[in-house]
Amino acid sequence: MLFPTMIFGIFFLIVYAAAWTLDRENRRRKQFLVAASWVFYAWWDWRFVGLLAVSATLNWWIGRAIGSLLARGEGARRKRLWLVALGVTINLIILGFFKYYGFFTDQLQTILHVVGWARDLPLLQVILPIGVSFFTFQGISYIVDVHRGKVAAAPALLDVMLLMSFFPHLVAGPIVRASDLLPQFEKPARLTREMATHGLLLIVWGLFKKTVIASQLATGLVDPVFFDPASHTAPDLLLAAYGYAVQIYCDFSAYSDMAIGLAALLGYQFPRNFDQPYRASSLQDFWRRWHISLSSWLRDYLYIPLGGSRGGVVRTCINVMITMLLGGLWHGAAWTFVAWGALHGAGLCIERLWRLKPGRRHLPTWVGVLITFHVVCLAWILFRSETFGGALSYLEGFSRWGSGPEVATPLAVVLIGLGLLLHALPPRAVEETSAWIRRLPSPVAGMAVGLAFLLVEALRDPGVAPFIYYQF
Repeated sequence: MLFPTMIFGIFFLIVYAAAWTLDRENRRRKQFLVAASWVFYAWWDWRFVGLLAVSATLNWWIGRAIGSLLARGEGARRKRLWLVALGVTINLIILGFFKYYGFFTDQLQTILHVVGWARDLPLLQVILPIGVSFFTFQGISYIVDVHRGKVAAAPALLDVMLLMSFFPHLVAGPIVRASDLLPQFEKPARLTREMATHGLLLIVWGLFKKTVIASQLATGLVDPVFFDPASHTAPDLLLAAYGYAVQIYCDFSAYSDMAIGLAALLGYQFPRNFDQPYRASSLQDFWRRWHISLSSWLRDYLYIPLGGSRGGVVRTCINVMITMLLGGLWHGAAWTFVAWGALHGAGLCIERLWRLKPGRRHLPTWVGVLITFHVVCLAWILFRSETFGGALSYLEGFSRWGSGPEVATPLAVVLIGLGLLLHALPPRAVEETSAWIRRLPSPVAGMAVGLAFLLVEALRDPGVAPFIYYQF
């Protein structure tokens, strides 16, 4: 069930109406939202609703056990650590089996063949549950945060079920932490005029970025060029690389915007997940702006526990590389994703060493933005290519400057420019527009939002492709 479809629109209207009839009965409301979220998930494959429920139950049980030990004092620290290790291991086993079984089996088969120990390993066709990377990371953060005392263990299984199953963020994030959401579940939801206006505007904005910019760039430029880069000219390859940078930003930030907007209409607040990443003047700045819920998760639950920047320059760079390599692998079971993470990790280390260099020159901000954007675009080629051979073929194509673009149309160039111009808007343009609309009389505000929906519908192409991050 995709957000920008009629069937989801009908589904959400039913959920919205039913949820607000239960606004005075918080427990029943949460039960209804869990059931609705399971229907949403079952629309893709009903068999994995059980996996979602079992995962939530295990995380709740372990969190409750840790909370019980915390109440006994510091003497139970060793037992808590064992429970944390158990909880993290269970979540990683779920993620590893469904997402990486085939990948690691292939690598092991290759290694055994090289050393002369070739064996027929068990062959299983494992279906990847949609959103498994997101809800397992959410489970890990819940258990660790309970151990750290950042959030109290949820006494009721229902709250953890809703935390991990809530349909707006279930399949593609943002990774909403328990400390952000559980306190909201404990009290009756409220829908203010500010939340409603901001939520509707974010949904319209997300629809525009997804259906008008991202989808049209994908079908008209990016997909054809990346499918067979060897047969395209350098101008097409360059424009397709820029096009993919715009496509993945507009696609993923659109999902996040719509998720935040849908949650707001149901009375809950999600944190911001994107902050104009292509105006970043360094890779460190980029990762503070791109997929904020994942980058902050990797920082808090991987980089800092590894030692962060506390062990000197060499140790810090090692920690950065480990974090980015695993962050790349999180995105997909392929070496191209690992290489993508390695490229970002190496760039972050170079930046750190440059900042420590005595007498270094400070680059103008616009130069930093230009360099960072092109490093990110280079990494996106690895991210988008299915194999190293495809990525190498793509890069080799930049030598073919003998003719102009053959696939890129003027519309594609305009859409690329438009996607990049979004990063030149005021940082809080949506919030400021929302505040302006909120001051209008209700009929006028409703008409303005309705006209915006109709305009997006008129500009979009028929059909909707799945969101890019559904595969992760």
